[in-house]
Amino acid sequence: MVMTAQMQKIIADAQPMGWILEPQAKKLLADSGLGIPEGIVTDSFDTAQKFLAAGAGPVVIKAVSADIVHKTEHQAVVTGIQDPDTLAQHMERLLSLKGCSQVLVEEMVSGIEILVGAKNDVQFGPVVVLGPGGTGVELYNDTAIRLAPVTPADVYSMVDSLGAKPVFYGFRSRPGVNMEALTQMVVTFSHQLMDLEPHFESIDLNPVICTPDRCVVADARIMLLKK
Repeated sequence: MVMTAQMQKIIADAQPMGWILEPQAKKLLADSGLGIPEGIVTDSFDTAQKFLAAGAGPVVIKAVSADIVHKTEHQAVVTGIQDPDTLAQHMERLLSLKGCSQVLVEEMVSGIEILVGAKNDVQFGPVVVLGPGGTGVELYNDTAIRLAPVTPADVYSMVDSLGAKPVFYGFRSRPGVNMEALTQMVVTFSHQLMDLEPHFESIDLNPVICTPDRCVVADARIMLLKK
């Protein structure tokens, strides 16, 4: 994959800040073929309400601020919003947070939470990280690591090495993830890392929401190398 002019601009614009805001990070990932939720960035309640009304389910709203790297520490994410009054209430609060002039409003995707990430190792270059995602990442410390780029066989090998392997394949009548979709995502992501190698320090896609049908990047943070 070749870096497009738009990708290069996203990185250049974010370089002084040291990291890429979530909407731009997701745009960069989507341009490489990764799935992202339907969403809009706006400061207008009317626009946000129209997006909510047009969807088939609840939405998530997030503060978009250069001053907020870790949103959970600032209560800058609200999930499960289903009505205009709740949307207006939380939009007003998020827009009052430091540096926040817009919010990201997205469809709320439900499924199995997966961590897909990357580190730019000084010695080995880009490495791919895969494991169970969500709030349990630090608690369980259950991840697999491979040098980028990876093959489909590598992805299956990574999953098979995890203690959480049954979650991926399904257990006790619970459906697993779409392994074909997850494999395609991780392989595509790993090739993108090779193009991003001169620019990134770490990438966290947590969670990637996987259903029996698809895998979607629900949250993305890209930290850049200091120039």
